[in-house]
Amino acid sequence: MSPPLSQFDAGGGLRHLVTLDGLPRGLVESLLERAETFTQSSGRSDTLAGVTVANLFGEPSTRTRASFELAALRQGADVVNLDITLSSRAKGETLLDTVYTLLAMRVDIFVIRDAEAGVQAEVARAVDGQASVVSAGEAHLSHPTQGLLDALTIRQCRGGCDGISVAIVGDVARSRVARSAHRALATLGATDIRLVAPPALMPAGGEFADCRRFESL
Repeated sequence: MSPPLSQFDAGGGLRHLVTLDGLPRGLVESLLERAETFTQSSGRSDTLAGVTVANLFGEPSTRTRASFELAALRQGADVVNLDITLSSRAKGETLLDTVYTLLAMRVDIFVIRDAEAGVQAEVARAVDGQASVVSAGEAHLSHPTQGLLDALTIRQCRGGCDGISVAIVGDVARSRVARSAHRALATLGATDIRLVAPPALMPAGGEFADCRRFESL
């Protein structure tokens, strides 16, 4: 069994973003504060000048992939996009083979979306100290940047999450976004999180233990 992944570097800074689980409230709030400054900028910057970002997507994606690519380009990064279902992985090479090749080409950040659980953590362990990993969606388990985006939207519209009631509606059982949004909301002080779904789309009882459940809006 692989050891637990630490998302932090030796100095306590956030090196990887694979999950929102375990991130302290102060850190999540600082990420949202920094994100908000980017939403207020209309132009390009050189914040990521000299940084190379590799988008490795093992699932079809339009919005998420375009969002990561445009965000990196607008901050001055160099970007390479790989559909890993059509890359050397299709010939039998592992994702780590591809990652090590790109690491030798001085890639600094790997943005990974994959239908298999644990892929992002495996890559993060392999490149730790040399590059960073950001999850763009992991199986049905998590989508941390989407969870942060949902929290940012609430922050912009309502000023924050403290004490609010939020309903997460839909196929919650198979939703990685629902899981990350729940984690972000709970961390930021939402006191009433409700799940709304028919029984077939409701997660098992062990998950979302702090949420109330409803079958009807």
